[in-house]
Amino acid sequence: MIDKPLFASIIILFTISLMMSYSLSTFAVLYYDLYDGVLGLHFFIRQLIAVILGISLMVFLSRLDPDRWFVIIGFTLFAVAFIAMIAMPFMPESLVKSILGAKRWIRLGPISLSPVEFFKVGFVFFLSWSFSRKILNHGKVSLWNEAKIVFPYMIIFGVAVMFIAVFQKDLGQVMVLAIMLVILFSFAGRSMKLFFLNLGIGLLAFVVLISIAPHRMARIKSWWSTVQDGFLDYFPQSIASEFRVEVAQESSQIANSLNSIHNGNFLGQGLGSGQFKLGYLSEVHTDFVLAGITEELGYLGLVIVSLLMLLIVFRIFKIASRVENPTYHLFSMGIGLIIILSFLVNSYGISGLIPIKGIAVPFLSYGGSHIMASSLGIGLVLMISKKTKTRVEERL
Repeated sequence: MIDKPLFASIIILFTISLMMSYSLSTFAVLYYDLYDGVLGLHFFIRQLIAVILGISLMVFLSRLDPDRWFVIIGFTLFAVAFIAMIAMPFMPESLVKSILGAKRWIRLGPISLSPVEFFKVGFVFFLSWSFSRKILNHGKVSLWNEAKIVFPYMIIFGVAVMFIAVFQKDLGQVMVLAIMLVILFSFAGRSMKLFFLNLGIGLLAFVVLISIAPHRMARIKSWWSTVQDGFLDYFPQSIASEFRVEVAQESSQIANSLNSIHNGNFLGQGLGSGQFKLGYLSEVHTDFVLAGITEELGYLGLVIVSLLMLLIVFRIFKIASRVENPTYHLFSMGIGLIIILSFLVNSYGISGLIPIKGIAVPFLSYGGSHIMASSLGIGLVLMISKKTKTRVEERL
């Protein structure tokens, strides 16, 4: 039997997502002149279709036998998404429109797909499948031998970084994948020395990718201009002046996000009564959906969403702990990590703790690709949940 609490938690978040897609898209509807008739429900209808397809996909996958279908589906997903990411930079503008020099979405008529969202799930499968065969059997070895074992995975990840961070200019997704990869190495039995080595290499690569891209440096300065006073007030003026930057125009997004959260108070302004969604926060129904939820549903609404997200991750980790197959175990852990890391990166970004990365909130943000990809990952976890041991079996 599938994990019902996990499935129910997803349905509740999908319901909240539909409500907020309708409420928070007010300005976008007016901006794109979609307020007439059914067009006023443009974003709601598209999100509703994505949610229905996502739920259908979860139910369909949960009914399959993982011993027969898990590897087939996983390899197909990984290969197709990887090939799509590689092919995107070379596709014509009619299929992949370039926005600010980045090609992130494949357009097929009214449908837009982001291959990187599906690649994340496929990459988790590939790592879990390969780790269970190549890494778990090595036991304790020297750091040099560990580095040789994980080197092929770093090459594959490096290729993914090139197409995601360089061609698509999406460093946020790379950061989520990198943290997940390093943690999965630890779950697969690698040493803490390798963990810190990979962590150091990742931080160095992160700094390089930021320094070579002017738009990323501008975003870092924009974020720093918002939070600098809280840090530099503790230093002498002579030192603080060296690190102080002018307030950037983009920093108004973070300021408006914080004001939106503050305006929500405990119970919020009421569904549909938010003010900062009216042009003050761009893409409030996507990247800033948590700020919009907090303003309209209050801190209470944010707490409920956070608890649901934690419940989802807890149930996924519980499934991982109760399966004997190492591939199923590592895959479930990887999907749980992707969900919680995406949620944390987005929430830290809208609160000004880190620069905004444009990472969607799983199951909440508007967007068909991440809804479908997240549903695909959860569907595979629900498929795996049928193989978990009962409490009686665990005791025996």
